[in-house]
Amino acid sequence: MNVDEMIRSAEEELAGKFQEIDEVALFNQEKVLDAFRKEQIALRHFAPTTGYGYGDEGREALGKVYAHAFGAERAIVSPALLSGTHALTVALFGVLRPGMRILIVTGAPYDTIQPVIWDEGIGSLADFGIVYNFISLTRSGKIDLGNVKAHLGMWHFDMIYIQRSRGYELRDALSVEEIGRLCAYVRKIGFEGCIFVDNCYGEFVEKREPTEVGADLIVGSLIKNPGGGLAPTGGYIAGKEKYIKLCENRLTAPSVGGEIGSYAFGYQLFFQGFFLAPHVVAQSLKGGLLIGRCMERLGYKNFPATDKPLTDITRAIRFHTEKELCDFIQSVQEVSPVDSFVKLEPWDMPGYEDKVIMAAGTFVAGASIELSADAPIRKPYTAYFQGGLTYEHCKLACKAVLEKLLK
Repeated sequence: MNVDEMIRSAEEELAGKFQEIDEVALFNQEKVLDAFRKEQIALRHFAPTTGYGYGDEGREALGKVYAHAFGAERAIVSPALLSGTHALTVALFGVLRPGMRILIVTGAPYDTIQPVIWDEGIGSLADFGIVYNFISLTRSGKIDLGNVKAHLGMWHFDMIYIQRSRGYELRDALSVEEIGRLCAYVRKIGFEGCIFVDNCYGEFVEKREPTEVGADLIVGSLIKNPGGGLAPTGGYIAGKEKYIKLCENRLTAPSVGGEIGSYAFGYQLFFQGFFLAPHVVAQSLKGGLLIGRCMERLGYKNFPATDKPLTDITRAIRFHTEKELCDFIQSVQEVSPVDSFVKLEPWDMPGYEDKVIMAAGTFVAGASIELSADAPIRKPYTAYFQGGLTYEHCKLACKAVLEKLLK
């Protein structure tokens, strides 16, 4: 079977999955459209502002649209949140105080957030006397509710921290249903603190967001799912108003909170990207499934397997050797619209302990809602593939990857 036949056969097998993805996209598109209509978005909301940004209608309306679509009381959506890690950091420092304790229930968090929580001498939470405990997932990759209950019985915790996506771990992302079960469980046994979700890579993959099933705060990046491939930078924090106010005070200053913040380039791309996001996420999911199914046929293990439900846009693919891993990442770069000529090499990327090789031939630098792939150079050799603004681009990338690996 040649590469074209392999792709065609995989598409036929995935037809049912593709239809499910389209149904979720339609549901989420209506939800986003309703948010725009409810907030009466108009051309004036796209206008640039400068200086302090007092009375910036675009900034305020953008937060309201996100809050409505995500089932939250309020939201901060800002280009001043420079990445997912930065947005998470602002939210954590906004809510937590010296002497408070966090319970991380999804194992060790993503590489770049670990120093934020426990490194010493760099301005981390630990430097401010904030204590953490973390619980590993079960062997089947689920939250260990028994262990959660035991910890809540031994100590007082002020925050439960959930990482929805897999990060650089070989586990499936958590579903919104699983997050909802945890929220209901901990409330039932008396937890009264903040339930905090790193929502990166998960927005619009399912019909509900964690804020709709009991989470108090969700945090993410605009150059991932909710930016729709158009947002040039930024992040969001959405959830309960009492926590959003604390986060606003950390983002700006306690005296001004969410009353200031300008953006001289205007807000059109943020609004337009959010409107397109349900469709773009669907394109990404289909592309990831196609590549995953073809890689399974070549004997490479996928996380999640392509017959499992999808709960985020990332796909982990395990390779046998470092060369295979690098060949895969390089193939993604070679079929990118930007910097396709660049020869990728592993490098010491800030915030990571191991060298990282990263394909990101994207219009927005580093945007992982665009076709991209990255991997730490460590065993087991695993590539983390995500994004794709169009299914057609993903399909072309799949063909290029297969041709290179089959050689």
